[in-house]
Amino acid sequence: MTTPLRILVVDDHAVVRAGLRALIGGEPDMEVVAEATGGLEAVDLAARLRPDVVLMDLRLDEGSGGIDGTEATRRLAVSAPASSVVVLTSHSDRSDVRRAVDAGARGYVLKAGPPDELFQAVRVAARGGLTLSPAAAGLLAGQVDPPEPVLSERELDVVRLLAEGLTNKAIATRLFLTEATVKTHLVRIYRKLGTDSRAGTVTEAHRRGLVELG
Repeated sequence: MTTPLRILVVDDHAVVRAGLRALIGGEPDMEVVAEATGGLEAVDLAARLRPDVVLMDLRLDEGSGGIDGTEATRRLAVSAPASSVVVLTSHSDRSDVRRAVDAGARGYVLKAGPPDELFQAVRVAARGGLTLSPAAAGLLAGQVDPPEPVLSERELDVVRLLAEGLTNKAIATRLFLTEATVKTHLVRIYRKLGTDSRAGTVTEAHRRGLVELG
């Protein structure tokens, strides 16, 4: 009997981890040997357990592990070189794909994709190969443009503070800007996201994976 591929699941959402465990449990050649909620925990478990594959959420909650998925991937390459990392994320941004691959990931799969795509990526990664979802491969090769409008770093700062409920004055103080500059940023953000209100902007930004709520 072939020994099942040993998998470490890393995600800061319990429901996602439970879903992945159930999916993987249905594959006769795979088994989940451990779960981690953050990057530091993932690095520690991988170093001790030496799983064949680490399924890594790209954007981990900083508070749960101290390092994000990209940095965790880099550390895993050093502390557990025998473990291949497959990034499993809801984000399909060109820069995210590049960062993950540059960090040493052997796969990049979207959570919205079919389970078979994930299983294939795990099997290929375990053999040392590289698998990218069709959307990720297209972005990396420059064959398609990112489907979502890109906000600048400063605009993302404004949206994040907007999500915290801060007023324009408070945002200006936090970012060392004038209120007029904040208003200008908001006009551009509204245009890029297709929104016309603060609440609508926060909702749309969250839907696109630009900010986390709660």
